[in-house]
Amino acid sequence: MQAFLKGTSISTKPPLTKDRGVAATAGSSGENKKAKPVPWVEKYRPKCVDEVAFQEEVVAVLKKSLEGADLPNLLFYGPPGTGKTSTILAAARELFGHELFRLRVLELNASDERGIQVVREKVKNFAQLTVSGSRSDGKPCPPFKIVILDEADSMTSAAQAALRRTMEKESKTTRFCLICNYVSRIIEPLTSRCSKFRFKPLSDKIQQQRLLDIADKEHVKISNEVIPVETVDGVFAACQSGSFDKLEAVVKDLIDEGHAATQLVNQLHDAVVENDALSDKQKSIITEKLADVDKCLADGADEHLQLISLCATVMQQLTQNC
Repeated sequence: MQAFLKGTSISTKPPLTKDRGVAATAGSSGENKKAKPVPWVEKYRPKCVDEVAFQEEVVAVLKKSLEGADLPNLLFYGPPGTGKTSTILAAARELFGHELFRLRVLELNASDERGIQVVREKVKNFAQLTVSGSRSDGKPCPPFKIVILDEADSMTSAAQAALRRTMEKESKTTRFCLICNYVSRIIEPLTSRCSKFRFKPLSDKIQQQRLLDIADKEHVKISNEVIPVETVDGVFAACQSGSFDKLEAVVKDLIDEGHAATQLVNQLHDAVVENDALSDKQKSIITEKLADVDKCLADGADEHLQLISLCATVMQQLTQNC
């Protein structure tokens, strides 16, 4: 409309009042604002099923289903970071298009309360909604919705049983996608109603290639080394200082800079073993703590707290020599 008005010689708009002028100024300043930065993990998330890496079998089956504009109930399981959530989101975008995606997809993850009450109310109410089978771009659109339950293995048995009844009752209008790390924690009545897909761990070569592609697109120069030796030396220096405040600041900087806690644990292990200033007893105490922290990190513990705990143990042993 604005372009049309600018192209005409006669303007039919009423004169601006003081309030209208203020609103126009506010609107123009809003248009000049920079776009909100998007994290790379979201920016480079697969937009279609073909972009999913290293899961050829899963992609091939899903593409066949998408060609018929239909999906069964799905159960995706496998290690974290293998593309389970990204795959179903990409499939949903292909099915519904950008306009209908938010209306047709309900996603509940680990941060949401997913007890039996939520299944009975939020999920059930969403599943009972009926939808049409048309898209604005003319492409075929299935007459159903998708409910995505991420980390479904953390749901209680009672909530899973309630979900089974909802899946049965609303099978004509809703498809469910359960995502979990451990399929053994999903009750059998649910697994028997889903097509199961196992996601393989990504090979190091695939991960490296993906990171190099993103770095190239973002014009970032990276090397093959992971964490600089100076970083580990800085941790040891903070531990030797005997100051917990200094130690906490160093750990906070490590987390803020995006260093992986598991990689730091591996390098700290090598540094401790090669450290001649520590006795065998001190090394055994620190390495035992390293094993505990590694186990906690694998179970999903908070990286910041685990690194603080580890470094406090290292500091305790290093300061005994002073």
